Amino acid sequence: MSTIHLATSTVATPEQFVASLTDFGPGRSELFSNSADDYLQVHDKGPDHADVTEGSGGIWERLNYDWSDPRRVVMTTTDSNVFGGASGHTYTLTPQSDGTTAVDVVVVRDGKNLKGRVVGALLGTVGKGVLSKALQNTVRTVEARCGLAT
Repeated sequence: MSTIHLATSTVATPEQFVASLTDFGPGRSELFSNSADDYLQVHDKGPDHADVTEGSGGIWERLNYDWSDPRRVVMTTTDSNVFGGASGHTYTLTPQSDGTTAVDVVVVRDGKNLKGRVVGALLGTVGKGVLSKALQNTVRTVEARCGLAT
């Protein structure tokens, strides 16, 4: 099992960031490169939760999104073709005194088969840079969607 910690900041507010993370409309791949529109399926969505299948490149997972805490989005993997156990993502958003928002992300990858264990191990080592770059892309996309300059 791999646990990856990432951190960055954004000029978006926590509310703006959560709104973008929980927008399951077309173009989601602009926000998350590993969420191709043809994989996206929203099974259920409420005011502070959603049940969504996402993926790309032959890897998919069904996630339970919970944003009942306005400063935190917890995405728990409930089914996947490669991940299981404790897999998921947690975004914690903390307003800073300079008007920015600290974005802390924890990604857990618990492979349930050989492919999942290999992907999880790669992400836990050399893949951290890829995930960090993807997080920066997510931040830029959120800011652009909100009309914010960086």
